[in-house]
Amino acid sequence: MYDVVIIGAGPAGMTAALYTLRAGKTALLIESSGFGGQIVYSNSVENYPAVKKQSGMEFADALTEQVISLGAEISLDKATGITKEPDGFCVQCEGESYKAKSVIIAAGVHHRKLGIEGEEALIGGGISFCAVCDGAFFKNKKVAVVGGGNTAVQDAIYLSAGCEKVWLIHRRDAFRAEKALCEQAAKKENIEFVLNSNVTAVTGSGSLESVTVTDKEGNTRVLDAAGLFVAIGQIPGNQAFGDIVELDESGYIIAGEDCRTNCDGIFVAGDCRTKSVRQLTTAVADGAVAAIAACEYIDKN
Repeated sequence: MYDVVIIGAGPAGMTAALYTLRAGKTALLIESSGFGGQIVYSNSVENYPAVKKQSGMEFADALTEQVISLGAEISLDKATGITKEPDGFCVQCEGESYKAKSVIIAAGVHHRKLGIEGEEALIGGGISFCAVCDGAFFKNKKVAVVGGGNTAVQDAIYLSAGCEKVWLIHRRDAFRAEKALCEQAAKKENIEFVLNSNVTAVTGSGSLESVTVTDKEGNTRVLDAAGLFVAIGQIPGNQAFGDIVELDESGYIIAGEDCRTNCDGIFVAGDCRTKSVRQLTTAVADGAVAAIAACEYIDKN
């Protein structure tokens, strides 16, 4: 019986483990893929307090080493469900099951990708999923954004302040984004709308060199973009927990800044919960809040 089982070993989950262990509780981290979450795809972290510059992988490695040194136990497994039991919870995984007095879900999200050849190799080498995180690396360069919602249009506006040129690519003839945002983007002289088009190819060896778009008629166009920001949605990793905690229509766990779910004893941290800002700083903040709440829950029960 662990005090806290934490599902997910990204920054939120590992911070939750850190706070749990420092409170004198036992903690098990369950991770199905790799430690660090989405931050490992960032070439450089420059917007985290007191870290002038560090790669996302370096940040994740340092945090992993820290929580292991404090005594965190680790299971490389995939959580498949949670059930409530008289003395706590049982977290089912593909390999084993684990009992806990409290559970923190920090399953994170994964970005919806384009699914084209060469995309994986260029993630972190010009292809990014976060304009706020990586936009500064493309100052005075030409970039493209793909997507039609608020995030894509906001990214294009944000990038237009420092980039020479921004192509905003969308597969339909009109954006889904709010009208005011679209009007704001249309007024930017260095933003060009590329509508009725899909990104069909990317080229570059180590770093992105160009993006090919194809319109509905089959006509192709090559854009000499140094950066491609993909904003076609995120997929939260909460599918296995929808029968015990409440999810919104997009699959995010419904919880406020207190990180409490509708199930007493289960908490949520990081990008997989309903929130307006998904950044490294907010993920670690959630981890701390969830861990403190979980420890208080254990002490009261």
